[in-house]
Amino acid sequence: MKEKKSISENIELPKGVNVELKDKLIKIKGAKGENSMSFNTKVAEVTVQDNQISLKAKGTGKVFKKQICTLIAHLRNMIKGVTDGFTYKLKICSGHFPMSVTSSGGSISVKNYFGEKTPRVLKIKQGAEVKVEGDTITVTGIDKSLCGQVAADIEKLASRTSFDRRIFQDGIYIINKAGKDIE
Repeated sequence: MKEKKSISENIELPKGVNVELKDKLIKIKGAKGENSMSFNTKVAEVTVQDNQISLKAKGTGKVFKKQICTLIAHLRNMIKGVTDGFTYKLKICSGHFPMSVTSSGGSISVKNYFGEKTPRVLKIKQGAEVKVEGDTITVTGIDKSLCGQVAADIEKLASRTSFDRRIFQDGIYIINKAGKDIE
């Protein structure tokens, strides 16, 4: 009979990054700020030793491996966020009607979208910073999922349903996701 292999992984912490573990809450502190995540999994044990985070599955199999890999991806994103941060870039494209986009006071507003009289306004979630420079919108922050969600919300703000995107190309589109160009 084959011996079952246990699934365990270690994540090395860079210099200047501190980790706190309380019950099911992990707090990671770095140069850019603090990021926390609660994980409610019964599949893995998380421990912090010296300068690394150790994850050990309570069993073997696909479900355990998937949970461990998901936790590792989230933790690596948190570590990268507190050290470097994340940046998403969006491009403002307007053809016939000149659209104006402004960011102020925790909200972003799109005026004259397809000649609409009322501006479209989006309240920006806390933890993300939005800057509008010319025809480029930059979303920055330390939480990758939050920055991605804010960028998607801005893209959705300037979209028209039931219109062909190949013909009606006015809108705001994501062109760079956390360092990866989209074409």
